[in-house]
Amino acid sequence: MKVLVSLGGNAILKHGQKGTAEEQSVNVQNTAKHLAALLRRGERIAITHGNGPQVGNILLQNEISKETLPPMPLDVCGAESQGMIGYMLQRALRSELGSGAANVPVATIVSQTPAFRNPTKPVGPFYTAKEAKQLRESKGWRMISDSGRGYRRVVPSPTPLDILERDTIIRLFETGTVVIGVGGGGVPVIRDKDGKLRGVEAVLDKDRTAALLGKTLGVDTLLILTDVEQVFINYGMPDQRALDRMTVQECKKYLAEGQFPSGSMGPKVESAVSFLSDSNGKRVGIASLEMAEKALDGRAGTTITN
Repeated sequence: MKVLVSLGGNAILKHGQKGTAEEQSVNVQNTAKHLAALLRRGERIAITHGNGPQVGNILLQNEISKETLPPMPLDVCGAESQGMIGYMLQRALRSELGSGAANVPVATIVSQTPAFRNPTKPVGPFYTAKEAKQLRESKGWRMISDSGRGYRRVVPSPTPLDILERDTIIRLFETGTVVIGVGGGGVPVIRDKDGKLRGVEAVLDKDRTAALLGKTLGVDTLLILTDVEQVFINYGMPDQRALDRMTVQECKKYLAEGQFPSGSMGPKVESAVSFLSDSNGKRVGIASLEMAEKALDGRAGTTITN
């Protein structure tokens, strides 16, 4: 079976942790155990992942050291995080598979994703109203008040249009390489009028890019591993109910009802609909990391089909 595994942030950094290299290495090693189990079954897998906390930390480092070192733009920070997380996953998978992994190559592709601009996504640290005003004037940043906790920079969060490294990713995947690609949704880029690529200050939704990568690779299953065991309707209410299975039509119905908020399960369910509607994909599984193998067999999590 061809499987694209989309790792949520908890696979790399858990809630409440500081984000040290040691913490992330331990988390990634645990993640590698579950991925290795799929490989030992003979599944052909590709991997994509989130990068929100890591990019947030890089942006904060930029802010703290700005008087000493030149800050890097958001697209460069995204590329940095892709390389860092990809390295950790490669190392952990090699370690988990052991000497028998010689015929299972693992490679990270720092991936660029063409995008368009529409500022909607808060990123980076919180600022006071005075600091936000200064940043608007000095850097031209768009700033918004974020949930009463302070002001944050807002950048585009566009729908991914393509993956520039798609041919390389396909070739590697088809020859048996475990490809780690389009981490964090990919590095957002646009083409100028003269055709040259230019990085843009944007954040791409990794779930939507996962659907695009799944279609690009022609996988059978998109496995979205997150920090909840199943998809729920009426979440947090007395009549909350876990869903073992859903069809695309049911997904669309629940989305229209507002069952899946945009800040949590919404993008995952939308991505499932996109993957199953526009490809030969057979199913999407949404489950916790620990239930990855059972979810692939339809014995855990929520399975979505046409």
